[in-house]
Amino acid sequence: MLFGTDGIRGEVVDSPSDDEDAIALLQEQRMISARLMRLVGESLTRIAGMGTSVIIGWDDRPRNPELVASLTVGLHLGGCKVIHAGICATPGLHNSLLQTNSALGCMITASHNPVSDSGIKVFDSDGYKTNPQLEMEISELVVQLAAEEREVDASELKNLQIPDSVFDGDSEHKALLRKRLEEFTDTFSAPLNQEILLDSSRGAPSNWLAEFLSDAGITAREVSLEAPALNENCGAGELKPTDSWTWEEAARDSHILIKSLKPRPEGEIIAAALDGDGDRCLLIESTGNGCKVVDGDEMADHILRSAKGNWHLAASIESDLALATSLKRLNAKVNFSQTAVGDRWLSHALKDSKHGVLGVEDSGHLVMSAPNPKGERCLVGDGIASMLAVFCAMACKDRNDSFKRGYKNRVSISPSNRSKWNGQNELADQVEKIAIFHLGEMTRSTLVGEPNLMLLENGEISIGVRNSGTQAKTNVSLRVAPNVNFDKALNALEEILNVLSKNLQD
Repeated sequence: MLFGTDGIRGEVVDSPSDDEDAIALLQEQRMISARLMRLVGESLTRIAGMGTSVIIGWDDRPRNPELVASLTVGLHLGGCKVIHAGICATPGLHNSLLQTNSALGCMITASHNPVSDSGIKVFDSDGYKTNPQLEMEISELVVQLAAEEREVDASELKNLQIPDSVFDGDSEHKALLRKRLEEFTDTFSAPLNQEILLDSSRGAPSNWLAEFLSDAGITAREVSLEAPALNENCGAGELKPTDSWTWEEAARDSHILIKSLKPRPEGEIIAAALDGDGDRCLLIESTGNGCKVVDGDEMADHILRSAKGNWHLAASIESDLALATSLKRLNAKVNFSQTAVGDRWLSHALKDSKHGVLGVEDSGHLVMSAPNPKGERCLVGDGIASMLAVFCAMACKDRNDSFKRGYKNRVSISPSNRSKWNGQNELADQVEKIAIFHLGEMTRSTLVGEPNLMLLENGEISIGVRNSGTQAKTNVSLRVAPNVNFDKALNALEEILNVLSKNLQD
């Protein structure tokens, strides 16, 4: 299996001498090469079908042009037509896919990973990310192709790198956001005039988002253009949902956005940060003596507090339990679903809903309904749209009471031998016994999309253990509902971490 939680990612290196070595580099050392990307392109043609169009977008990583060129070659070798959408955000590529009616969309990015990394996210013709079954099929095709004798004349390679057509994905993304702002204004209110610092992680929106927001009445100054490279000391990828700073700490921080902040009245939203490919957003709020991250959970709550009618909320197992336990206080009637980690599972849970929809991960991924060029609606995670929705919701006069947070703590065991944890073995049984000893009876379950997840819950406390899909680590998440003492839960967490560290790091 070549795919992780969200596509294929790894450090970009020079291509090895043969295809099988390119696969081994990814599987054994988490390294991506142009040779591997060509294999992926050829494999995707078996999914898309000969003669169909595949559109490619990419972010501004230094080695992405060679990956794009090689992916284009692979797609052409398999008989597909190739459209280049250029440098854009992932939601820009998503929109371009639907605008061009392409069979597949490929985004060359590694999201919030360091600029030395890259990879690929794949969307189907309806704009949904690949599922594990399809990813396994693609992975098997890559291995099969690598075993075949396939030679391409070097003189042909340059022609095969040329797209059949181009599409301005970045400009079309801006046009879509104007439509979405109108929708949010109609649903909630026009955003209040305010002043924020903006950190687009030096991604595609960093060149135009400040002006876009200013046109909407939000005075913004982009700071990520001062960063040396995409995602380097900037962006949402370097912030954690629970981060907070005093003003003195903020001034000393290496993060360009945080150290640029100045004291403002308590409770004001003073900044917004996107990740490198623009599909998620975190806000920064003044706390009086400093500032703190407003994570995806709190952003979702701002939206729901101003919502009316029927809604469907999907939240990952790492989201605040307060989202589920406080729904009765809202004007809206909200159906709740819990999902595996990854925004594709939010979309999976919401795709058949006929109501207003909102998917949330505390990392800042918000999945919402957007206009579809086919005249329907689609689901997409867009950091800019999330920011606009929150600003419009916060300006709504008819809002419910403020959000009372629960307790969250997420710890990673790294490095971890992930093969020793599958959520169903003796080690998992041992973890369950520890939880029951400290917390009483717990319901044990798993979720679609997380085969190695063990979820222990009793209504007020939740403990989840899962392997990371992209790195050699195992994550343990503790969540406690508001107004519940979490001392016993912390004792359970400490003992669980001790047992897992001993067994997974041997």
